[in-house]
Parts: sequence; C-alpha cells; structure tokens
Amino acid sequence: MSYPKAIGPYSTYREYNNLIFVSGQLPLNPDTMQLVSDEIKEQTRQSILNIQAILQELNLDLRHIIKTTIFLADIADFEAMNEIYQEYFSAPYPARSAIAVKDLPKGAKVEIEVVVGREV
Repeated sequence: MSYPKAIGPYSTYREYNNLIFVSGQLPLNPDTMQLVSDEIKEQTRQSILNIQAILQELNLDLRHIIKTTIFLADIADFEAMNEIYQEYFSAPYPARSAIAVKDLPKGAKVEIEVVVGREV
C-alpha cells in the first residue's frame, strides 16, 4: 500500500514518545495525486485507505488510532461520511471531532487527521 506524499512543507506524520500525529489526509490517489472522486463516500474511503497505508508502514493499524479529526467542506455530508467511517472502525471507537470548514485543499470534500498510540 502507498499513500500520497505531503503536498506542502509539512511531515506526513511525526512521532513523539508513543504517540504518532498523522497530518490530515486528503482523498488523493497516491499514484496520480488527484482526488479519487467528487463523491463524499469515495473520498472518505480514500482518506481512510491513505491513513491505513501510513499506519502499515509503521507496523500499526486502525485499532491504534485514539483520536480522529474530520474536516468536512459541507456538514450536510456528515451522514454519508459517517456511513463509510463506521465500516472501518469498531468499539472501542477513537475519540472524534467533526468540523465543517469553508474549503479544503484541492477542492476535497473531506480531510481526516489522526493521533495514533503505539500501545493499544
């Protein structure tokens, strides 16, 4: 699995003690660096797949995520995003915030950042 490289002057992730801070992941195809779709469900899925690829590089998985922050360009997309989100996460769920924002880079509808703990 691969993930998109940073599109600006920032790290994809940084580790501090047993915590890993993953920068917001846009729904970019890692090969083309373009949005995978204009549809919120596919964008949500791709953002999560990008996070999975980062975690795989670190020998971790989604169960290690302790906090997610989801940025939505339109809060009306919350239910559709949540439908896909719950396909990937199960109890005990990560703590989560969902925030409506005016715009996202590259015209994305969703961006997801996570905090990961090495200990589950």
